[in-house]
Amino acid sequence: MLNPADGPQPGAENKPFQLHLSDGFAAWLARMDGTLALTTYEAGKILLLGPGLGQGVTLSERNFDRAMAMAVDGDSLYLTTAWQVWRFVNALEPGRLFDGWDRLYLPRACHVTGAVDAHDVHIDAAGGMTLAVTGYNCVAVADARGSFNPLWAPPFIGAIVGEDRCHLNGFCVENGEPAYATVIAETDAAGKWREHRADGGQVWDIRRNRAVARGIAMPHSPRLHRGALYLLEAGAGWFGRVDPAQGRFERLVWLPGFARGLRLVGDYALVGLSKPRNEVFTGLPLDDELKRRGVEPQCGVAVIELNENRVVETIRIEGWVKEVYDAAFIPGARRAMIVGLQGDDVARLVMVGPNSTGKKLL
Repeated sequence: MLNPADGPQPGAENKPFQLHLSDGFAAWLARMDGTLALTTYEAGKILLLGPGLGQGVTLSERNFDRAMAMAVDGDSLYLTTAWQVWRFVNALEPGRLFDGWDRLYLPRACHVTGAVDAHDVHIDAAGGMTLAVTGYNCVAVADARGSFNPLWAPPFIGAIVGEDRCHLNGFCVENGEPAYATVIAETDAAGKWREHRADGGQVWDIRRNRAVARGIAMPHSPRLHRGALYLLEAGAGWFGRVDPAQGRFERLVWLPGFARGLRLVGDYALVGLSKPRNEVFTGLPLDDELKRRGVEPQCGVAVIELNENRVVETIRIEGWVKEVYDAAFIPGARRAMIVGLQGDDVARLVMVGPNSTGKKLL
């Protein structure tokens, strides 16, 4: 069991959780020379799990209401929450430690979106922020005046209104522009997508404004990596890839849980897994597949080796936390700490930056 570096939310003292690592996970993380970040929106947590500076692993935990999508951009870590997008910045110069931590992520900026249900976030080369605004069925950019500025919506969506009509839950970028997006169903009425979770999912080519794959059970987390478009079929438990030219989804590795939150790092895929909310995955192929295979659903992370398409390491989460929303990877960070808005840390950790004015200080 790993002990978090921050206390739980008020009133959650009797709701502990434990992380159980596979035998080789710590060594794998050390070889990758980076930190794994996880979010769990129902429990409202962000976790940073690193290989440490010596032996063993380290864990930093903070609490945010509905912690969901993440993006890593240089020294910055972005996190979408219930009605905000937070930007954390590493305050430590290279080679400097703070109480043994080699990364100290402090909250430095916040974009207020309102309750738009932002499911995915990407930071472009100029620092601009693009979001999957699920509650308004579009891919959008953060806007200084409005909550967001729509860039693209599926052509079957009749209006940009605050109704989750198709559950547009993810997108990916190629050559600096949004390339592919996932929707649960081709529906244009509030909540109607729920009736098509088993087989209504689609992948859309944003640039060509057309669907390139259909019939997927709750597609999630589209990601481009080494020229291939990878995807999670959350409603059936599969990790796979899409061939846009052939219009099909190729299943590669089955996983015992609701697969959501995908990152690809080198030769590996990191996949978040969740247990069902109501004991069973009602109406989804995943429920039947779990019964057929005789296995229990799991919450945690699976590490998939891409060359052989097999799971090589796992994290299993037990206790209060029963779902994972997103996974991210912070290269070069071996012991990363994140500071939240609760407690005294955010007030007492004042970091003086360099004097960039050129003026001599008294």
